[in-house]
This record gives sequence, structure tokens and C-alpha cells, in this order.
Amino acid sequence: MSAPAASVTDLLLTADRLITGDLAGTSAGGRHRGASIALRTALEISIDRVLDAAVPGLSRTTGRAKLLCLRCYTAAETARRAKAVWSHLCLGCHYHQYEIGPTHDQVRAWRAEVRELIGRLSH
Repeated sequence: MSAPAASVTDLLLTADRLITGDLAGTSAGGRHRGASIALRTALEISIDRVLDAAVPGLSRTTGRAKLLCLRCYTAAETARRAKAVWSHLCLGCHYHQYEIGPTHDQVRAWRAEVRELIGRLSH
């Protein structure tokens, strides 16, 4: 039996807790990466809902393909912004020894952008 899928709201709340540092025993870098993962997942779920409503099964394509298709089912500006923030979040999720992770301000800005995009995608 699989675990229940997280809701967009739960993921946004998790990102908020990570951004504000409410989770004890975690490093800033870990919190920022964790928040990036939660935000990216919330955005991807919202995009999947739009695509599945338009063409059932379309959400089973790759992330990049979904973002290309999104512009056919939502405003071009919304699709462009979704692609841009998704790309930033992907970079923020990955750990590389030779790179500095996302900063607190970057993650907060991504959180604001994802929240607005989710609102646009749900209408």
C-alpha cells in the first residue's frame, strides 16, 4: 500500500516551516534545500492538475515536456514564470559540494512566486 500523496497546501506549509526555521536540529542549507523540494513538488502537482484537466494522461510526461505543454493550457506569462521558477527550484534542490546552496532570500522569493502561480493555475 502506498503512502497518501501530500497536498499542495501541506507542501506549502512544510516549505514555510523550513523557511522560518521551525524545525529544530536542521541546518540552514538543509532547510533551504528541503523548502525548495517542497515548493517544486507543490508546483508540479498544480501543473499536473492543469494538464490532466486539459488532456487526461498528459501529466505523465517529463517535467520539461509538461512545462512546454503548459503554455497551451494557460496564459503564456504564467507558463513562462512557472518554467523559470521550476528551473531555479531544481537547481536549489540539488547538492553539489562545489556550490553554495540557495539562500534564505532566494527561497522566500521562490515561495512567493510559487504561491502566486499555484493561485493562477487553480483558476
